[in-house]
Amino acid sequence: MNNIFENQDNRKTDYIKRFVEKDAGEEQVYSPMDPPGAYKPQGVEPVPYESLHPVLQLFMDEHRNTLSKIDALEATLIEIRQEGITKERNKKLGEFFAYLDDKIVLHNLKEERVLFPYIHDRMIDNGEHGIGPIPDTGVDMLENDHIKMMELGTLTFSLMGITSRITDPVSNAVLMDTSIEQGLSLVELLRLHIFREDNVIFPLAHKYLTPKDYDDITQKMKKYFSIDLFAKN
Repeated sequence: MNNIFENQDNRKTDYIKRFVEKDAGEEQVYSPMDPPGAYKPQGVEPVPYESLHPVLQLFMDEHRNTLSKIDALEATLIEIRQEGITKERNKKLGEFFAYLDDKIVLHNLKEERVLFPYIHDRMIDNGEHGIGPIPDTGVDMLENDHIKMMELGTLTFSLMGITSRITDPVSNAVLMDTSIEQGLSLVELLRLHIFREDNVIFPLAHKYLTPKDYDDITQKMKKYFSIDLFAKN
């Protein structure tokens, strides 16, 4: 029986490698074995912060604050994994979950209630959507992220609480390791979510949103959340 990985000259061939090999001047092709990185979006031009509308700057400013909290959470989780839980580390965990309940939930609500509907509509208007019977856009993925981050946050917080009540050392260690893994998954999800918004969705919003869209968003931010986007100017 012939070897399907040999060509007619009886030379072994790596078909996956051949599939993705292209001449230097041709467009890069990805295979399932070598997909593009999540932090390397394709075909989106970056937009300087200073060029963005104040509504987008507001969300990016909140992202910066959140990233500092995420860094602190990650450091605390790693410390717990390496050295164990302490009263101070437990306090830091509590501070992050309070921030999640207070600031991140509100941030997500502002996006979903005011900003995302406009971005979603304009992306569909300009062909930036899926081909299903109900066109979806990157906004749908971001809203799914909002659900996932709350699920992971709740799971991590609950597991940490249960761990504190487990007296068996082995069970305690296993449960603690599981809670830390969930917490680190939350860290990565939050970072990637913020990256996608700042580097993919917001540049597309800058490209497609109209002056009237921004006027409507500005009015709704003040109406729903008492935020005057131009108060600092």
